[in-house]
Amino acid sequence: MSRLTTYTAVRPLCFLLVSLVPTTLVSAQYSMPNSEQSSIPVVAAAYTDVAPVLDGTIIGDPAYAQATPITEFWQTTPQEGQPSSERTEVHLVYTDRALYVGVICYDREPEEIIVSDTRRDAPLDETDSFQMILDTYLDGQNGFVFGTNPAGIEYDAQVTNEGQGGFGARQQAGSCGGFNINWDGSWDVQTRTTEDGWSAEFEIPFRTIRFPATREQTWGINFQRNIRRHNERSFWTRMPRQFQLSRVSRAGHVSGLIVPQPRNLQVVPYTLGNVTRTFESGNPLVDPDVEVGVDLKYSLTPSLTLDASYNTDFAQVEVDEQQVNLDRFNLFFPEKRPFFLENAGLFSVGVSEFSGQEVELFFSRRIGIGPAGEPIPILGGTRLSGQAAGVNVGLLTMQTREVEGTAAGTNFSVARIRKDLSNRSAVGIMATSRLHLDAGESVPVEENNQALAVDGRWGIGQYTTLSGFAARTFSPHLSGAEHAFNMNVSYLSNVWRINTTFTQVAENFNPAIGFLRRNSEYRKLTGLVLYAWRPGNSLGLLELRPHVSYQGYWDFKGFQEGGRWHIDNHWEWKGGFEVHTGINLTREGVQEEFEISGKVRVPAGTYDHREAQLVLITNQGRKVSISSRALLGGFFGGTRRNVSTTFRLRVNEALTTELNWSYNDVHLPDGDFVINLVRTRLSYSFTPRLYVQGLFQYSDSAGDLWSANLRLGWLQSANTGLFVVFNDVSESSQPFHNSLGRTVTVKYSRLFNVLR
Repeated sequence: MSRLTTYTAVRPLCFLLVSLVPTTLVSAQYSMPNSEQSSIPVVAAAYTDVAPVLDGTIIGDPAYAQATPITEFWQTTPQEGQPSSERTEVHLVYTDRALYVGVICYDREPEEIIVSDTRRDAPLDETDSFQMILDTYLDGQNGFVFGTNPAGIEYDAQVTNEGQGGFGARQQAGSCGGFNINWDGSWDVQTRTTEDGWSAEFEIPFRTIRFPATREQTWGINFQRNIRRHNERSFWTRMPRQFQLSRVSRAGHVSGLIVPQPRNLQVVPYTLGNVTRTFESGNPLVDPDVEVGVDLKYSLTPSLTLDASYNTDFAQVEVDEQQVNLDRFNLFFPEKRPFFLENAGLFSVGVSEFSGQEVELFFSRRIGIGPAGEPIPILGGTRLSGQAAGVNVGLLTMQTREVEGTAAGTNFSVARIRKDLSNRSAVGIMATSRLHLDAGESVPVEENNQALAVDGRWGIGQYTTLSGFAARTFSPHLSGAEHAFNMNVSYLSNVWRINTTFTQVAENFNPAIGFLRRNSEYRKLTGLVLYAWRPGNSLGLLELRPHVSYQGYWDFKGFQEGGRWHIDNHWEWKGGFEVHTGINLTREGVQEEFEISGKVRVPAGTYDHREAQLVLITNQGRKVSISSRALLGGFFGGTRRNVSTTFRLRVNEALTTELNWSYNDVHLPDGDFVINLVRTRLSYSFTPRLYVQGLFQYSDSAGDLWSANLRLGWLQSANTGLFVVFNDVSESSQPFHNSLGRTVTVKYSRLFNVLR
């Protein structure tokens, strides 16, 4: 590689690293209007020399004697602003090592308590549960979430930008956005159910979270309790119904924390063995393989952490869900690998609207996964993340191995800083780089690529937000405009939700380690107006949400490539039943003929259609629940009937099943076709840390394709332990005949806390 090429590749990263010099910008600690400040509840943390006995019993434990119990909880749903229907007590104490939270959830009908799942990180919305969020930097935007249900599951997450993804983008939870459910910290919780309700004890070691390097601290904190049979959510701070626990700017305060500066060095070695059978002619034997690797986490300061990984492996991660593509754009598959999901919200710059992710400057699935979904070995990498001088910092570099005849060895690097300002505001910059190493002529080598972006958000009052980003890529093999930008204005009150967005993507904008749904130039305009009305006791209704939305796409010559008016009303009853009734007015502008399925093609032209939409959702907290969506109307000059239904059965708190069937019946001038996609999930938890999970899928979109993914997990701490995984993919009219590949993997990892 020439010196000039090397300079071009690292230029944006060097510029960003220079920007890491300590700054004297506005303090990251947020401020609120005086009227809001006066309503913020405050509790003083109590220090104890002797840690509580972690057994789920709060009453009688002398460690909690000095704590002032928190008892006032206020409903958001169903009766906004009213006291919680059941009493809750929260006790906060801490030692030199950890924060302890003791919770008593009183219940006058303990036999009616609902527990829907016992897996780690299982959703807590459809079960009786308790959650808390810790805003350790008191910046009003970021935090750590910890939660559980009466079965004692461990539920944790990271919150960035109050649950938002890239500025102006509401990301999918657990993918790469502002609410990262896939973060797994090292902590513990124990629960107990009694005739008075249920209780929980949390032990959160200080080394698990990040906080400023000051002696005495005040943190933001809030608590949420769900009573599922009442469809009730209540919070310690009064929370308007349009907000969730992730609305950190409305959290209360815990003061008087004299937190030690913990030393933290965690080492997680792993060993892995797998056998693969490809069922190729003349190869009836299996192909065994053994690997070892290690992950390391070291706290440089209480707020800055260095992660390193060698021979990075993700064998225990669930496989992707199959999708059906009935247009000419790219499908988005969310990230599931833990190393890339930690602090993912910090690295998020992009656009996500009604139709899902559209523009991502950094998409971690470009690392270690080929274009066809094939794994590419990752040699290793490092990540530096946290806060330095009041600035959020993220540096990531990963190196993949060369795969002969398939992929060159490649280095992926990302550098990110973001300064959080007052009132939900922030400004940031990010740079990415992809550098291919020298490879043989038989290996396809893509051009090197860099990208640079600036983004920001400005909170106006409590309900209005302006946000956006501007980005440019640097691709030596392309000529022409390589820019993209986005501007968003949103207003969110307890009655109105109003949003409008403008996005422009140039023809040669090419974030090589990012994601683009559309590989062509376009300008996009979106708008939404929604009104939420609670009619009191009329017909048992909780809320009506009539709304109108629009999204349109045009190329730079003014040709409209897509448009969709959506007119709908959501009918939600207090019992958890919902009906959505809507119509869609659509336009598809096709400039080049494309193949939609098999030999059926859609010719160039403009297609204007109408379609009806109906959604039914039953109470998801019941043992049997259903959610279904149906679309019927015009489609590329013909018609389409689409029905997608999910049936859930909770046999007990240990065994849950889910069956999803997506059916598309399409009639076009060039031909007709039917596509089915069936997905079945099974989960059985012997304990919250010992489980068996299965994902079985069938699709006939391109032949009969069956896949099975079975996983046994025996967790020890922070998603480490023993994992046994079985994968099979077959192409046959009968399940799991004519297998294309079958793999059995056994992986064991263990967490060692070297510094205590």
